[in-house]
Amino acid sequence: MYLSDLEQQPVLTEQVELKRLTIKPGDLLTIEVLTPNAETNMLFNRGIIVEEGAGGGGSQMMRQQGNQNEGYLVDTRGTIDFPVLGNMQVNALTTEQVRDTILLKVREYVQDPIVKVRLQNFRFTMMGETGPSVVEVPADNEEVNLLEGLAMAGGISIYGKMNNVLVIREQNGERTMARLNLNNKETLYSPYFYLQQNDIVYVEPDKAKVSGTSFIRRNWGFAAGLVSSAFVLYQLFK
Repeated sequence: MYLSDLEQQPVLTEQVELKRLTIKPGDLLTIEVLTPNAETNMLFNRGIIVEEGAGGGGSQMMRQQGNQNEGYLVDTRGTIDFPVLGNMQVNALTTEQVRDTILLKVREYVQDPIVKVRLQNFRFTMMGETGPSVVEVPADNEEVNLLEGLAMAGGISIYGKMNNVLVIREQNGERTMARLNLNNKETLYSPYFYLQQNDIVYVEPDKAKVSGTSFIRRNWGFAAGLVSSAFVLYQLFK
């Protein structure tokens, strides 16, 4: 059972602090600037500019259409090169903070701009006694916890050790490894409960499956030899 040590109450309420993802080197950002002016759009966007629809006062909101999926790759220094604004530091910022920073700068050139920022390549890897897969998270979802991630991969099999789930994370030039006990509600407060970009989650098999697999491997060669010998004898005496 997940979180089996929860108090047996009809309703249990606790305060929750949302953990927003922060941007790291290697992330790919989609950034779109919408303004009422086509020429200004050409300055801040890459691609072909088309009409978005009527804005206030009869003006037309314009938006970029074309190579939007190319995105902005965050380099090893944690920066992106954005049209007009130049080199911008985005490392350790949330997408909302990047949006607010760009919005403030674009307002120096045009009134009433709209800025949209999304993280394109939020993914994590599930291994072991779960559905092995690399899970691609939709760009509009930046908050995925460990339980949601396991559900995306098909959950833990009956052979999985729920009390020893390993999360491997690389951050700020360091690799950390944390073991979480999904039987214990204290896991909900772990800094590793909310998944981050490129996390690896490994669910260890229990002793029964390990022993069974080891037995098969140890005896596979012997069994194959017997089958081979029986086949040779059959060919000789048939």
